Amino acid sequence: MNHQLSRERHLELYYFMQLNRQLEERLVRLFRQNKIVGGVYSSLGQEAISVGTAYALEPRDWLAPMIRNIGTLLVKGFKPRDIFTQHMAKATSPTHGKDGTSHFGDLKKLHVVSPISMLGDLIPVMAGVGMAGRYLRQKIVAMTWIGDGGSSTGAFHEGLNFAAVQRAPLVLILENNQWAYSTPVSRQAPLKNFADRALAYGIKSRVVDGNDVVAVHEVAKYAVDECRSGRGPILIEAQTMRMKGHAQHDPAEYVPKDMFEFWKARDPIPLYEKYLTERGLWDAKTKAEIDARIERELDEDQKFAEESPLPDPQTAKQGVYCEGCHTIQADWQRPKEQVMPPAASVQAVWKIADFGAAIMPSGAPNRQVQSESQSKPAQNRQQPPHQRSTRPAPHRPAERPPAVAASGEDGVHDVSEAPPLRVPFGRGPKDRAYEREQQQSRPAKHDRPHRRRRR
Repeated sequence: MNHQLSRERHLELYYFMQLNRQLEERLVRLFRQNKIVGGVYSSLGQEAISVGTAYALEPRDWLAPMIRNIGTLLVKGFKPRDIFTQHMAKATSPTHGKDGTSHFGDLKKLHVVSPISMLGDLIPVMAGVGMAGRYLRQKIVAMTWIGDGGSSTGAFHEGLNFAAVQRAPLVLILENNQWAYSTPVSRQAPLKNFADRALAYGIKSRVVDGNDVVAVHEVAKYAVDECRSGRGPILIEAQTMRMKGHAQHDPAEYVPKDMFEFWKARDPIPLYEKYLTERGLWDAKTKAEIDARIERELDEDQKFAEESPLPDPQTAKQGVYCEGCHTIQADWQRPKEQVMPPAASVQAVWKIADFGAAIMPSGAPNRQVQSESQSKPAQNRQQPPHQRSTRPAPHRPAERPPAVAASGEDGVHDVSEAPPLRVPFGRGPKDRAYEREQQQSRPAKHDRPHRRRRR
């Protein structure tokens, strides 16, 4: 993976990341001024993922962002005023004031599918978009995002399995930001890398430092190229940290302070600024010019949003139902005769040599399952019931299941005897693990010293 970027494209990555951050900082201030109608879901610390992945796409490709992927919208062509007016529910917003967050898209020009609040549902949708592009011979790639918590939903697994079976040109970015609202990743799944979930569906996966925008872009470009060549789908796990609460109402007091300090030192924007400086890709003057451009654009678009009117109440019902405002008909992108029978018929040619039988390779031990009658001793089978031994069988310890192994720097470690995962913060009244520990620590009734009652 060696996708060299020109100096201009390197600087553009910085522009989009800084624009993303400064735009969200202004949204936070507007929220505190009670000018935001909906919620604000900060992507502070995660800008490199949104920008680096979306930057690997071509204009013909499709994407479907989540609420923390404002950077993808900026890269795809939306302006800051679209974000401002949308969150302020103004009549000039992409949804004309009918939504107060990032639930908007553009299917005609920018190829952006609106976010779906039900986590994971975008995966089968975007798999279908990619398949539709293949059907129309467009050679497009579809991309969407999911969080570590969202990867535990049924839609995630069903959608990823569907994409894998159909070989859909789908790039799925799993943003592991350490917390699903207030649940740490250690309490979600016994995995070091969520990318391992791709193994269950027979597809490729990659793990990348989500705070390194160059590394993120390189692995995303590799995945996009693979999918465009018909070797998809691909899952990319970008490891990062959510530096704010779930939304503005959440102070994130459940996060250990030293965890914030650790990730603050790995802020993606200062890291990239250092990268550009060390490689001589810019100087102080160039940085100042880009920052001034961002400030100027945000000032202009924020002013536009604040001066825009709220929607007319009479327009609330518009766009909900179609009442003859336009003709609903198929938009054929290929000649109709090519997609209708018999030209579209496909023969069932999916064949495997053994028809799915569990045939052991030569030389392997034959471990056939014995029936209950075959497994009994011969003398017991032949003796009548009254002569059979009633003696209990000797106790044999059950076979220990193979240990779950986790690889580390010093090899493979057996973690079958590992203590149960614990949260890195205080125990609450609903902490069942703590409840079990308390019960196990109490002596049994027959072990307690007997006390005689006084008379």
